Amino acid sequence: MIRKQKWLQVLILGGIVIAGFLAIGGSLFSQEEKPPEKGDAMVDFTLDGLDGQAYSLSSYKGQPIVLNFWGTFCEPCVREMPLLEHFHQEHVDEGLKVIGVNLNETQVSVRSFVRETGVSFHILLDKDVVRKRYGVLYFPTTFFIDREGIIQEIVIGEMTEPILLSALNKIGVKGQPGGPS
Repeated sequence: MIRKQKWLQVLILGGIVIAGFLAIGGSLFSQEEKPPEKGDAMVDFTLDGLDGQAYSLSSYKGQPIVLNFWGTFCEPCVREMPLLEHFHQEHVDEGLKVIGVNLNETQVSVRSFVRETGVSFHILLDKDVVRKRYGVLYFPTTFFIDREGIIQEIVIGEMTEPILLSALNKIGVKGQPGGPS
């Protein structure tokens, strides 16, 4: 009888230890990385551009960056493209890097869109990896990253000129009103 009780205690204790290990181990090892937030350092990635070359976000460190997640299927994304292009052209000599991360579309459809709209900033092709890493759930979503690589602003949804100017100011880019209407 005593032997049975001891055996039962060992089983219960063993079960508790295993359950505790699974609970702690699960939270330590299976948890995805937290998406970056305002005030966090940018998360580096490498994606192919429309030109077939690989581009790493870290190669732009030291320059103000506008990182825009978009798709041709997204009307607000399409509507804000002329505004992004205007400010890209206006500040390219100051080192402003506008980078469009296209969300899971074919190279052919993205290339066609870029040709039709005259977008000249880098367009990178994401197969949902970077979108997930940055925690992007809605389109467009734009991250404004300063010269030190710190995210200073995140805009979810279509940007108007005042919103864009305010966000650019936070990364040290002084824009003037007068973008496309």
